[in-house]
Amino acid sequence: MSYTVLIPARMASTRLPNKPLADIAGVPMVVRVAQRVMSLTQSQEAVRVVVATDSPEIVAACQAHAVDAILTRADHPSGSDRLAEACGLLGLADDEIVVNVQGDEPLMAPTLVTAVAALLQNTPQAHMSTAAHTIDTVADFHNPNFVKVVLDAQNMGLYFSRSPIPYPRDNPAQLPSPLPLRHIGIYGYRVGFLRQFPQLAQAPLEVTEALEQLRALWHGYRIVVHVTEHAPGAGVDTPEDLARVRQVFDQTSAKL
Repeated sequence: MSYTVLIPARMASTRLPNKPLADIAGVPMVVRVAQRVMSLTQSQEAVRVVVATDSPEIVAACQAHAVDAILTRADHPSGSDRLAEACGLLGLADDEIVVNVQGDEPLMAPTLVTAVAALLQNTPQAHMSTAAHTIDTVADFHNPNFVKVVLDAQNMGLYFSRSPIPYPRDNPAQLPSPLPLRHIGIYGYRVGFLRQFPQLAQAPLEVTEALEQLRALWHGYRIVVHVTEHAPGAGVDTPEDLARVRQVFDQTSAKL
């Protein structure tokens, strides 16, 4: 198996200005993300790890740390549009697989990246792949910031929602059994589908839930879901998130 890891990154962030270049133990965050998954190229699982960005500053920061980066257009309405352009710039064929790792996930597990890529390769009827893990608290189940997903018997996504699904009608104050699943924001794509995706009309469900993956389901495309036993490391959306991630790296450095 071989695949390409693409890391979209843009400077526009309202809650954390210049987020991709935020310092984490002396290294810009987007570079930390790339370094985290570059071990996959050493093991020859991934062919390449590339940052796709609209910012020359981000390109320069990546190049200063020996990370591949390409400059994309600044007017893309979504991350998937940026990824589609990146596939063209890199000359990727329609039958190749790319995995989208967000540029604000410096604690992303490389094993999860490979699992998402392998699942898509081994599921020819799927156009995309992603991941999820079980929810074990009622508070998380009802938290709209935690996206939930329900699956069919083949681990294909039936629906993604910010609402608690499946809803335990008879015991609404408890978790359903089996435990519900929280979606993890990592995606594998077949390049041919990724080229088509930005051209698809927005789905009403996508607009209502503010979840782009619902566009694929609404148009009849399939998303296969890898269920992992381990919750992902914290992403970075706010200054508080950044402080927590910095603490993780500081603690790791102190043990070396």
